[in-house]
Amino acid sequence: VEMLLALHVIVVFIFLLLGILFFKGKGTSLIAGFNTAPKSEKQSINVKKLTRFVGKLMFISAGCWMIIILSDLIQSETLNLFGAVLFVVSMLSGVIYANTGNRFKV
Repeated sequence: VEMLLALHVIVVFIFLLLGILFFKGKGTSLIAGFNTAPKSEKQSINVKKLTRFVGKLMFISAGCWMIIILSDLIQSETLNLFGAVLFVVSMLSGVIYANTGNRFKV
């Protein structure tokens, strides 16, 4: 149980570090799709808006994972399931939001 808890804490720490990195406008090479986009397409994207959005998504991920940590501490399968579902729903919603409506175009 302690090992699993330690792994969960590491995951939260990674999400928080990535959130800070993206929120500062850095780490665009870590964003899937942006990294491989042609230079002309990259120039048409508002990088600051994109990285801040991805940073917020990382902070949300950290929050979801904290719920999972709490569920392990109090041994609640229901809370664990809630945290996992919330994580998946927030990631899917974030990806759909980011890829529709030309939200990050200049």
